[in-house]
Amino acid sequence: MALMKNQTHISHFILLGLFNHTPLHLLLFSIIMVMFLVALSGNGLMILLINTDSRLHSPMYFFLSWLSVMDLMLISTIVPRMAIDYLLGHGSISFTGCGLQILFFLTLLGDECFLLAFMAYDRYVAISNPLRYSVVMSCRVCWLMVALCWLSGLVDGLIQAIYTLSFPYCGSQEIDHFFCDIPAVLKLACADTSLYQTMIYVCCVIMLLLPFSVISVSYLLIFVTVLRMHSAEGQKKAFATCSSHMAVVSLFYGAAMIAYMRPQTYHSSKQDKVVSAFYTMITPMLNPLIYSLRNKEVAGALKKLLGRCPCGGRQE
Repeated sequence: MALMKNQTHISHFILLGLFNHTPLHLLLFSIIMVMFLVALSGNGLMILLINTDSRLHSPMYFFLSWLSVMDLMLISTIVPRMAIDYLLGHGSISFTGCGLQILFFLTLLGDECFLLAFMAYDRYVAISNPLRYSVVMSCRVCWLMVALCWLSGLVDGLIQAIYTLSFPYCGSQEIDHFFCDIPAVLKLACADTSLYQTMIYVCCVIMLLLPFSVISVSYLLIFVTVLRMHSAEGQKKAFATCSSHMAVVSLFYGAAMIAYMRPQTYHSSKQDKVVSAFYTMITPMLNPLIYSLRNKEVAGALKKLLGRCPCGGRQE
């Protein structure tokens, strides 16, 4: 009872950020901002190319365009706020703003988990059953898959954001992170959050392992199908098509599993910040580069777009 009387309502939190104000951290901050600009331009260009070039109007590129949209939203949810806080020298965020950041972050994280699973299934159908590909992966089915991604992510984000902010917060307002990550926020709660943290852990395992299982099975079946191909050229093309997606999956799921599937006793603030920076900043920057550098169709669409541009010179 005495504890409840000593509790004070917190109207805002203070984000301690990712960097300190030292020459080295200024350099790291500058690198992060360059990465942010590369992510914006890379993902924006992918969306433009896929929507303007008719050769890219297929289910694979349809999902890839949505991956770019999600990456753009994810990095924009985190980096601009972090940059403003760093430049102003303080990171105050309102209680409501913190809840919205949790909602957007978890929604987009969940979206990408399921979208990567559907992208793997799409590649399985294209390689294992090409004659029925247009029927199985119809326009309606693709839109339903994207809608399911958003619905799953939104439900997960809403539940966790509302439940996290329902705890009483008092005392310290300092969140030892560069955004409102749930484990960092819960450390400030004036209540026993152990049961909720266990629930979060189970939820994250399900949200990560369910799509990852679909990805693993899809690529196992793809591998079996490719090995049965008699054409070496067909095998090479199939592996080239899937390798980019496998690289993206490895980067995203590797960082996410390290962040959310480790027991809380193995977490430290410094490690959590580094891992969070990886999948909120580095992965969104690398995704369009991975897909564009090894994809002849995307490269062709880019050349065609540059040919239309007055600065691209005349086409013979």
